[in-house]
Amino acid sequence: MQYLMEMRDSVTSTQKDVALSPLIRFALRGLDSCWLPLANRWSHIFHLDGRHGPNESLPQSDVFYTLNVLLGLSRLFRAGYAPPGDLRSIFMRNACLITELPVPLYAYAMALWTSAELGYPLPDRVGLAVKRLVDDASGWRRWRAQDLGMMLCAVARKSEDDRSNWSDRAERLYRFLVERFSCESGLFFDRVGGPRRRWASFATQTYLTLACYRYGEVFGHAEAVQLANRCVRKLMELQGPMGEWPWFFDVYQGKVVDFYEVYSVHQDGMAPAFLEHAEKHDVSQATRAIKSSFAWIYGNNLLGRSMLVPKLGLIVRSQVRRGELPSKARRAARSIVRSLAGGVEQPLRPEQLELRLECRSYHLGWVIWSFAGRHDLPEITHHPSLLT
Repeated sequence: MQYLMEMRDSVTSTQKDVALSPLIRFALRGLDSCWLPLANRWSHIFHLDGRHGPNESLPQSDVFYTLNVLLGLSRLFRAGYAPPGDLRSIFMRNACLITELPVPLYAYAMALWTSAELGYPLPDRVGLAVKRLVDDASGWRRWRAQDLGMMLCAVARKSEDDRSNWSDRAERLYRFLVERFSCESGLFFDRVGGPRRRWASFATQTYLTLACYRYGEVFGHAEAVQLANRCVRKLMELQGPMGEWPWFFDVYQGKVVDFYEVYSVHQDGMAPAFLEHAEKHDVSQATRAIKSSFAWIYGNNLLGRSMLVPKLGLIVRSQVRRGELPSKARRAARSIVRSLAGGVEQPLRPEQLELRLECRSYHLGWVIWSFAGRHDLPEITHHPSLLT
């Protein structure tokens, strides 16, 4: 699928002065590395440990990641770059598979969101399934933050094109978010109830913050924007000394219970996605937070190494506590015990960390989403290490 790189020559006449940045070229090259031509989608994992056949496929994950990649690419097309000719068929083929594979609920939200951004219709059975999920308020109690956040992002975006059918749905989802997921600490809960409600990940904060921004901007809803701003300010308060975003929080106490593992996609894709909105709404230091977040990728981290793999256009997935690569269970348990005991997260030493040697295609999709239209941060988009 090398034609993704050909987009550098496909700008429209009104965009001749806007070239693809080295960062976006890097991400497009990485997507070429992750492409599965026989399946017509991007892979679940690209392993970076030197094995033969590094692309690992897990169909239900491939499909979701592919839709996430297409979401990211939509920002390029909005900036004037012509999409490859068969992109619509890639979308339709993978969207159709959602109802056939054991995908998470948020995959339906991603299908709707990507459909709206690209202007491609959802397959009928997927569209009906999405509406059933959104209209079944009794089922929302089982949703996690990622499900709700992505769905509200999708429904708010769909409302821009079709207010009569989607605006009431967006309003109901937003009210549910406020009533059941917001907390006085400024952070968001992970779910409606149960033992995990209190302990939430950085992804929880990302998707619900993005959802509040998107809803607030589409409907001119100041309360939603303020709710998002409050979470962003709290997250920036908790951002690590080297720009790292913590993995796990005690929402009630509004504190970090474990920084690790630190995921690269949080640093270079997901945090910049909501911080871009924060900049627009005059959140002080939002731009600084983006810069320090991305500096972690370029080597300002405890290991003192770049997370880039220039030859492949890929990015190492994370830095994790040594010995905890196989499972999240040990770190989650430690975090909860520390939280209940009133303990404080302590800084680690470099020898206590190791790399998760893989890259996931959706990661590159988020990088493109967050930086496809940005030309004001050359220290990020034109960093020398992108040119090696």
